[in-house]
Amino acid sequence: MSAVDVRGATRVFRGDRGSTVQALDAVDLQVAEGEFVSLIGPSGCGKSTLLRLIADLDTASAGAVEVFGAPAAQARREHAYGIAFQQAGLLPWRTVRGNVELPLALHKAPKRDRTARVDELLALVGLTDFADRYPDQLSGGMQQRVAIARALAERPRLLLMDEPFGALDEMTRERMQTELARIAAETGAAVVFVTHSIPEAVFLSDRVAVMSPRPGRITAVVDVALGLREEGVREDEAFFAAVTAVREALHGADAPAIRGAEQR
Repeated sequence: MSAVDVRGATRVFRGDRGSTVQALDAVDLQVAEGEFVSLIGPSGCGKSTLLRLIADLDTASAGAVEVFGAPAAQARREHAYGIAFQQAGLLPWRTVRGNVELPLALHKAPKRDRTARVDELLALVGLTDFADRYPDQLSGGMQQRVAIARALAERPRLLLMDEPFGALDEMTRERMQTELARIAAETGAAVVFVTHSIPEAVFLSDRVAVMSPRPGRITAVVDVALGLREEGVREDEAFFAAVTAVREALHGADAPAIRGAEQR
């Protein structure tokens, strides 16, 4: 069973006076359990729209979207996924602990279980010593780590991420990429990750799905085989080869040595 199965998803937005904008055109995408897949393409190509369809924050005009074999709406109700956006979206009046605990509190998890789970998550993202701080006392990278911990609070098997590091400086962004790769490996969650950065997509992903300008279609899927994601990976020849393959795919070129023939 796939973590995500998108079949023929089309999204048409209707405006005033009968005008329409087609954001997605018959998109097919499969993401295996535990797999990390990035969506990359030009601005306005529908990457975030596709992520919103998977999250059931929007509805496809045609086609089907399933998460772990269930319709996206059912998966949302069952809290089958966690989600993180470009802005951390933390509540300023709640501490780090309070923000991470929020989904558990809303769903009435017992206090003892909430405390134990938050302790586990803060250790996972390296923020144990900051549990009692407030968001305005944290750096941007630390705020995003809190947001990731919150998204993982209910042990989702799928994590949906929409440019979560887009507002960070380059050094912090690279550190957060390494942290996310570690967290994904340790939790075993599948990840669908939206980004504009080719190196970021390659560093993080098992596969990179390349999308066309609007109406968005997946025009290529680049397989990335880099092994353990550590800082030195960015200096490997395989890393540069994969970056080149994604860049060529974005420009419509073929990269047969690396590009996957099929979407799994």
